[in-house]
Amino acid sequence: MLRGCPIAQPRALIPFLSASDLSIGRGDRTLLSGLNLSISPGDVLHLRGRNGAGKSSLIEVLVGLRPARGGTLKRPAADQFHWIGHRNALNSDLGVRENLEGWCALNGVAASGIAAALERTGLARLRHRQVRTLSAGQKRRAALTRLLLAQRPLWLLDEPLSGLDGEGLALLGQLMNEHVAGDGGIVVTSHQSLPGRLPRVTIIDLG
Repeated sequence: MLRGCPIAQPRALIPFLSASDLSIGRGDRTLLSGLNLSISPGDVLHLRGRNGAGKSSLIEVLVGLRPARGGTLKRPAADQFHWIGHRNALNSDLGVRENLEGWCALNGVAASGIAAALERTGLARLRHRQVRTLSAGQKRRAALTRLLLAQRPLWLLDEPLSGLDGEGLALLGQLMNEHVAGDGGIVVTSHQSLPGRLPRVTIIDLG
């Protein structure tokens, strides 16, 4: 008599980050309320909306830069996610490599990967250039290079497409695809469509 083999159950994916009935505001104004979200390995959460809809404020709450006004938020430890804001956070008087070396020193990240990361983002030949002399797209690439250095499972990206040309958008699409293929997660704000063919995208339209 043949016995059936046990059917393998899919492994439960523990969310990197989740929020329930979240409300956020700025000053006396409530921007968002009753928001529920969850981001697990392999997920991309696209926060979409017009300027002033609360995208950046929401990211700041998720990162921990500002408190929520209500609801429940579970976020990972600080060394499990990397945040890139809508500003590049680069010292204009320093070179590209100097900026990355300083960032690595402040965040306990090995600087040995800088050369390879700059090759990947197309900035190797500009590594000694002062940031103030770079184009908007090149500055954005320099900021995005930190993603490769940090190697953290959850990315929180505020308007990462801003300033990127077609080549830069294609690069970002590749980086995002590779990250989620390796069981990373991404929360990204943008009023534009995301680059690349990302396999599992949830869109939250904030208005």
